[in-house]
Amino acid sequence: MGRNTKRGSVMIDVTNESGEEVDEKELIRLARFALDALHIHPDAELSITLVDEETMAAYHEKFLDEPGPTDVMSFPMDELHPGVEGGERPNGVLGDIVLCPSVTSKQAAQFKRTPEQEQDYLLIHGLLHLLGFDHAEPDEKAIMFGVNDQIIDAWERERT
Repeated sequence: MGRNTKRGSVMIDVTNESGEEVDEKELIRLARFALDALHIHPDAELSITLVDEETMAAYHEKFLDEPGPTDVMSFPMDELHPGVEGGERPNGVLGDIVLCPSVTSKQAAQFKRTPEQEQDYLLIHGLLHLLGFDHAEPDEKAIMFGVNDQIIDAWERERT
């Protein structure tokens, strides 16, 4: 089942092939919130696919040559980067985020988060990868995880 929305803002397509119950509308709201915070053009496009562990393991091995399933993978398309407030907002196809809800649920407690909070965190993590962020080096990791935390903290304040 897929959900496709565009109402004067970023086109976000969500497809749930995971077999898990996921609040797709909430994922869309979070993605829009984050893209707005990152000053991405309202005509940009994003795809989010939720998959099972077997499918994620196949992607993980095929694209990263790593065994077993992982929590999130990102496949950038137009190599967009965050815009700046008051400046030009990047427009194009952001790419695809692939999330594995069963993996995110299993690891949530390790990070002292609920399964939903872990899924939200990793959605933003995947989105940041689409926008050129990385965490291979310590300084990159500090920046990326700092931005991830800022967006999640703002999202939590927005919802309360």
